[in-house]
Amino acid sequence: MKKPSWKLMSAGLILTILISNVSIFISDGLRLEKLRGSVLRLHILANSDSEKDQQLKLMVRDELLVSGIFNAASDIGEAERIAEGKMPEIVRTAESVLRRYGCTDRVSAELENVDFDERVYGDITMPAGRYRALRIKIGEACGHNWWCVMYPPLCLPAACEKNDEKEKSESEDNSVAEDKDAEQESFDEKELDILKKPKKYRVKFAVWDKIKSIFG
Repeated sequence: MKKPSWKLMSAGLILTILISNVSIFISDGLRLEKLRGSVLRLHILANSDSEKDQQLKLMVRDELLVSGIFNAASDIGEAERIAEGKMPEIVRTAESVLRRYGCTDRVSAELENVDFDERVYGDITMPAGRYRALRIKIGEACGHNWWCVMYPPLCLPAACEKNDEKEKSESEDNSVAEDKDAEQESFDEKELDILKKPKKYRVKFAVWDKIKSIFG
């Protein structure tokens, strides 16, 4: 019986490596989908980019964070049910803040599927993609927005230093604290690796989303 040639052995080794890489690629892609599906984001759109409207946006944010709307939620499904049930209260809370400062803008709120670019919050980076979001629109909702992860409740109402960095047509104001305990409790080791090491996964996830869009 002939011994396998070195060429055949090399081909087998290459095939094994390829299969292993494909397996890891699919595993990471599925973990990304799980991560996207387990997060409810808070997205507040200001009436305009005027200094006053941007300040009002942040005051609405602070009031909603203090309310602890989703603190009792045990999973994303319960968080969405709470949001649906408290939608009128959420609108009233936001409008009461505006009225307090003499603003007559109306507020609307709804749960939507929203496409987000990659966003940095504290020491975590949420990958780009489609997420469920509680969107709160103030007035014309034409100004820069503010976002955070509402569930799991990663945003603490205590104010920290401001970050006025603008990304594309939107701005991020990260003047709230990040709840490290909730972060550790809500995400497993692999998900935290994805959130804290975005460069490691950026290209891989872009390819994953491209393939997913092609094959539906």
